[in-house]
Amino acid sequence: MSKFSEWFHNILEEAEIIDTRYPVKGMHVWLPQGFKLRKHTLEIIGKVLDRDHEEVQFPLLIPEDELAKEGIHVKGFEDEVYWVTHGGLTKLNKKLALRPTSETAMYPLFNLWVRSHSDLPMKFYQTVNTFRYETRHTRPLIRVREITTFTEAHTVHADKGDAEKQVREAVKLYKSIFDSLAVPYVITTRPDWDKFPGADYTVAFDTLLPDGKTLQIGTVHNLGQTFARTFEITYETESGDHQYAYQTCYGLSDRVIASVIGVHGDETGLCLPPAVAPIQVVIVPVIFKEGKEEVLEFCRKTQETLQDGGLRVHLDDRDIRAGKKYYEWEMRGVPIRIEIGPRDIENGTFVVVPRNTKKKEFLDYDLEKIMATVQEKLDDISKEMLEKSWQTMKENINTVEGVDEAMAKLNKDKGIISFSWCGDTSCGKDLEEKLRVDLLGVQEDLEEEAECVNCSAPAKHIALLARTY
Repeated sequence: MSKFSEWFHNILEEAEIIDTRYPVKGMHVWLPQGFKLRKHTLEIIGKVLDRDHEEVQFPLLIPEDELAKEGIHVKGFEDEVYWVTHGGLTKLNKKLALRPTSETAMYPLFNLWVRSHSDLPMKFYQTVNTFRYETRHTRPLIRVREITTFTEAHTVHADKGDAEKQVREAVKLYKSIFDSLAVPYVITTRPDWDKFPGADYTVAFDTLLPDGKTLQIGTVHNLGQTFARTFEITYETESGDHQYAYQTCYGLSDRVIASVIGVHGDETGLCLPPAVAPIQVVIVPVIFKEGKEEVLEFCRKTQETLQDGGLRVHLDDRDIRAGKKYYEWEMRGVPIRIEIGPRDIENGTFVVVPRNTKKKEFLDYDLEKIMATVQEKLDDISKEMLEKSWQTMKENINTVEGVDEAMAKLNKDKGIISFSWCGDTSCGKDLEEKLRVDLLGVQEDLEEEAECVNCSAPAKHIALLARTY
């Protein structure tokens, strides 16, 4: 897609996803269609996390002294914190931060909740807004100052092994979420200089947008005992000793919705996966002067039947040209358009147009079977969108054997570069500087002998790099 950035901004406005005209830079308003897209995305995330996490809600404000307790952590956010200094006209004795993330808000309470080994593991999540004073160029849903859809999970464990197991489990949970959204991803362990402040290590999910840049869409952090030691989160063991707990945290944001829009969209507009589409099926009556009421009544019965089956269905009975309706619903990304006219009723057929292919299909009409027919089509669309997105991602991952080749690939094909890397920090940073890219991290460890593409030292890993948002 040419000029993806321009397309992305335009479709957010044209499809009424968000309004960026709110008078604070980097903050936006969710419009009804966008809010429904957001709601259905959160339903998928919540359904996955609800299997063995408890949902909670913590306050927005964090006392300055609590935020400052974890020095490494706060240093990672010190340039981004919004501060509340007054209550009305009264200056506060203690500044309050608008949460940039929630560790320092939640963990003082974990100190009170965790008592015995029998309490563990604890697994919580919340969906909240977070605030970061983003100094770089802001982009709607991608780089913002108010993250309005931040779903973060926080877990507490008795030992290191259980925390490691939870990291692997979190990765599995996120895979299932992104698969439901038909969003492809690469998974890497971030380099030390790019891990979450205070974490032992960070695992990240990145997807590829049509302009060849990657977008980080999810992260999982093993916190070790860093925060447990800071906030005195200890538990009594079976033998009566007290031990510091181990912790993990992981989060998803508005970027998940940005990825759904960006990965699947085309020159026509949105192309939404059925699972999150605000409208899954739109019915367009094909009306002539004669038989108008018969067609409309037929369409209403069809709508009612599909709604009773649990689908989100809209009947577009506006008195405007059918072509204008087709354009609008394709632009809004509705997965299926059904067309019904007098001839269809007479012949016992109806027209189905899947958004992902835009190819008309003529199917036999049976009111008792139409729910199963349409659901099968929606399932096919979901499968096809997943397969297509993964194929596109894989086609845009290029393996290189040298820095010059990497530069040539990035300039010509963009996408993701796979290469052999020694794992040394200075080498990695040098590579980022030479190529003006970000090293996403380690994808896997090398088993066979190889040389680092940058410094020629023995390579330890297969790593990925790309131009990023």
